[in-house]
Amino acid sequence: MKPLVFKSLLWSSLPVLLLAGILYLTDHSSFVGPLLILFFVLIGIGFRGFENLKGFTYTIMIFASVTAAMFYPVVFQEVGNYKLSGLIVPLLQIIMFGMGTSMSLKDFQGVVKMPKGVLVGVLCQFSIMPFIGYSLAKSSGFPPEIAAGLILIGCSPSGMASNVMSFLAKANLALSITITAITTMLAPFVTPVLMGWLAGEFVEVDVMKMVMDIVKIVIIPIGAGLLFNKYLGGKVKWLDAAMPLVSMIGIAVIIVIITAAGRDSLLNIGPLLILLVVIHNLSGYTLGYWAGKLFRMDERDCRTIALEVGMQNAGLASGLAKEMGKIATVGLAAAVFGPFMNITGSVLASYWHRKPPKDEIENKTFDHHSG
Repeated sequence: MKPLVFKSLLWSSLPVLLLAGILYLTDHSSFVGPLLILFFVLIGIGFRGFENLKGFTYTIMIFASVTAAMFYPVVFQEVGNYKLSGLIVPLLQIIMFGMGTSMSLKDFQGVVKMPKGVLVGVLCQFSIMPFIGYSLAKSSGFPPEIAAGLILIGCSPSGMASNVMSFLAKANLALSITITAITTMLAPFVTPVLMGWLAGEFVEVDVMKMVMDIVKIVIIPIGAGLLFNKYLGGKVKWLDAAMPLVSMIGIAVIIVIITAAGRDSLLNIGPLLILLVVIHNLSGYTLGYWAGKLFRMDERDCRTIALEVGMQNAGLASGLAKEMGKIATVGLAAAVFGPFMNITGSVLASYWHRKPPKDEIENKTFDHHSG
């Protein structure tokens, strides 16, 4: 497709949005849903034509899907007599298997090579986000189950998205991958204990059941993926190529199912929930970055800690909410956190990408002079 086509798609999205607004204001609301979905699709495809916007296509398409779920929730709740929420855990297991196939035991060697960075990252991950989540839940005034969702997303480990953003932000990718690997493996022990402690006053938390759920959703699939990578890595080329796409589609489907299930709650508390989720997310970046500075880490490592702390495994939080039988309430914060985290993470990574760490500039200058 030529650049002109992408530009015209972006321009054509504006009258579509305008028409949706006019129809909404004149009480012809039956066409508003399809027009808003079309608006996001046009923007999503239009962004593909621009190098600096291409990375936002996936998130925009999630907004299109979420809009569809908000306007037509019944479509995404069950097919025949099958409740679509039953897909959440199998999809997560596939995503975690994919995460495992992209990992190897080398990812855990960072503990030995960068012990300080890994320790700071893991401690920040399991302290900053859970306690901010608890503070927001206490002050939100939300029904207890929805408030507990803010704590659940905070108690989750970091996810693969933080690794992608660390790469784009010229941060320490090896450190990022190691922290993600370690926090994910610690999740069965740490997440349920934190949830029992912090969220126990909001909802009943069966700590042992949550331990088993995380083992089922995370540890077994990742373990299978690690074994696959060790013995079959590179031999099944189509699978290696397909897994990232499957993961992206899987996350989108999970978000849509949760949105459809929790639609009524979202209509009541949506704007405030979005605000609190964004505060949670941005506080994670800020406190993570300055925690790195406090421990005298270099700029690249501080960026890494910021992204690791601010970006959570929203998919796992959704799966745990489903296993608690509270997908439409406890699962809502995770459904909102996922897409917004990708937007803020992309913006922050783009900003840092244009500002190389000082030591990198000094090294280049040194190389230039010594050459």
